[in-house]
Amino acid sequence: MLALAGILPDFRLQSDDGDSITRIGLTAAWGAGAFAVLSAVVWPVLVRALLLVPALVLGLLVFFLNGSLLLLALRLIPDGRGEAAPETAVVVAAVMSAVASATSTALAVRDDEAYRRRLYRLADRRRRRRQGRGAAPRTGAAAPGLVVIQLDGVGHQVLRDACNSALMPTVAGWLERGHRVTSWRTDWSSQTGASQLGILHGSAFDVPAFRWYEKDTGEVMVCNRPTSAAELQRRAVARTGDGGLLTLDGASRGNLFSGGADQLALVLSVSARRGRANRSRAGYFAYFSDPANAVRTALSFVADAVREIVQSLRARIRGDRPRVSRGGLYPLIRAFATVVERDVVVAAVIGDMLAGRTVVYADLVAYDEVAHHSGPRGRDTDQVLERLDRSLALIARVAEHAPRPYRIVLLSDHGQSPGETFLARYGLTLKDLVRAGCGLPVSRRAGGTRSGAEARAAVLAALHRPVEEDEEALPGPGSDPVVLASGNLALISFPDMPGRASRARIERAHPALLATLANHPGVGFLLVDGVVLGPGGAEARLDVPGEAEELLAAFGPGAAAAVRRTDSFPHVADIMVNSAYDPETGAVHAFEEQIGSHGGLGGEQSRPFLLWPTDLSDPGEDLTGAEAVHGVLRRWLAETDGPQIPVSAPPAEPVAEPVAAPAPEPAAPVAAVGEAPDRPGTGPAREPAAGRRLVRPEAGGCGAGAGAGAAGAGEPPGDGRAAPGG
Repeated sequence: MLALAGILPDFRLQSDDGDSITRIGLTAAWGAGAFAVLSAVVWPVLVRALLLVPALVLGLLVFFLNGSLLLLALRLIPDGRGEAAPETAVVVAAVMSAVASATSTALAVRDDEAYRRRLYRLADRRRRRRQGRGAAPRTGAAAPGLVVIQLDGVGHQVLRDACNSALMPTVAGWLERGHRVTSWRTDWSSQTGASQLGILHGSAFDVPAFRWYEKDTGEVMVCNRPTSAAELQRRAVARTGDGGLLTLDGASRGNLFSGGADQLALVLSVSARRGRANRSRAGYFAYFSDPANAVRTALSFVADAVREIVQSLRARIRGDRPRVSRGGLYPLIRAFATVVERDVVVAAVIGDMLAGRTVVYADLVAYDEVAHHSGPRGRDTDQVLERLDRSLALIARVAEHAPRPYRIVLLSDHGQSPGETFLARYGLTLKDLVRAGCGLPVSRRAGGTRSGAEARAAVLAALHRPVEEDEEALPGPGSDPVVLASGNLALISFPDMPGRASRARIERAHPALLATLANHPGVGFLLVDGVVLGPGGAEARLDVPGEAEELLAAFGPGAAAAVRRTDSFPHVADIMVNSAYDPETGAVHAFEEQIGSHGGLGGEQSRPFLLWPTDLSDPGEDLTGAEAVHGVLRRWLAETDGPQIPVSAPPAEPVAEPVAAPAPEPAAPVAAVGEAPDRPGTGPAREPAAGRRLVRPEAGGCGAGAGAGAAGAGEPPGDGRAAPGG
């Protein structure tokens, strides 16, 4: 404050007649102390009052509210010695908050003993708050908890290379000191919607792509659309009869789906809810309740947006190929994914560990967002991996001081395959090619398909914006086909043909279409009515053993099985199109504007990773599909949480739900391998969907349950719930 008073012309800390140095110092101390007290007392109240304000708007209001608090603090200085212009107060407050944050980090985090004392103090405060609400104290040693961090889009080979090249020293150290890593195979739909739904809810059935058209409802489902995500979660819960991986004492942070967790932050499937009951936004407000967090994140946000602009200009100057447009709002969307979402999610995970929750699942989307526009490998993505590794190091360090031991599992939902876009390579979009094959007019001006990355939907949810509708995808009058892109996978549907169109009917209506598509050099193969079509008239029936395996051999082991499974989905498209794939370069051609893509078959996009500590059982060889990963995580939860005993109870009455309604908080699952029981101190027990509840014979082994978390724990300050009324 003294330094700023000497630098800024509209900020003073002395009377008009001048004061001694001692007097000025006392005035500065008084003003700084008043500002600190107001920030500690008034700031949380202001944040609670602004729960309905869009999260990103709150981030901007931070500066003005902070400046207002400083002006009030200056008025409390005796004799009117403190004075500042309003715009200067905003600057002074921001600088003071940033300096305070940096100083506390340097003094507390880098000093192990001070850091340990600080964490223990926070954990002890949470335990006292929990006991003050009447929760039973824990007895005995705490069973280990499980923290699962999803590095969105990081393929198995990318992770290996990053560890070997010292980009990710934290992960490399884990592999040297007691972790193992393996790859697993995705389904044909190698994208976050299908993978995360399968991992968290145990079912990725009937999710053929990132976006698809459903003839029975006339709607386009998009995995990163809040209403679609809520419906997909509802369908998965109905199919499995299970609330999800996180149903008992779990937390879901930054995900598309809740996993059945009570503690939610930045979860898309519940973001469609309006009003104060939307607990997903709680993570933003808990994080921004500390003005130092807000200032630090805002500065990092601006720095990353500038970094993206500079990197994009360098790529243009160098003439990099392949390349896509990175202008418009993309620098801000990227900065949101790489800074805001990362900071809020990491802070929420830290709060969950300090609260002692049993299982936490969090998604960090930074790499995936940057790789779509910069490519899976290069300087841009290397910098993102380095920053992600630092976040993992912070999480690991906090885990050492949590009230219970934690086992940290890393995984990814898919990888990324490089390659020039279909439009850039061939001068037309797939939609134009389909229209030409159907004898329909084609636009003379080719336009790209907007990227379907998750970060754009997260930004819209944070701004309370209405869900974006893809107007080009919605069927219009007549018989025009609906063409939807999902990375290098595309889906073609004919709205005027009820049900799934047969090959014969498609050929009668559009005789040249299938041959036009199958023989195009940018197309690898088609799936039509149980038959795989390849170039040069190649065909393979899925019900004839060996035929599809031979035709799809270039796409890797398991490709035919993945196509066969998708063929059984009720909402599979009339024509499924997978782009061409070059096994030597690993390149595919995205039907969207992405030079790093995923969504279909071909290359690293189908080979994500799973990394686990060796004190957990081996996941087994040849993990195929997200549902298999869900089974492994269930088993690990059983290993960390001890034995469970099913106890009979009256069956629960089923509750009818509307088709498009957001998924309700699901009931606890039937006692099965890997499930955690209801425990003392975690709130009222929830009855399982199948009518049984779970109990543990011992009284101990529970976490802090729904205990209150500090700011940044995914909960608003002041109580232990994720949001008022939640």
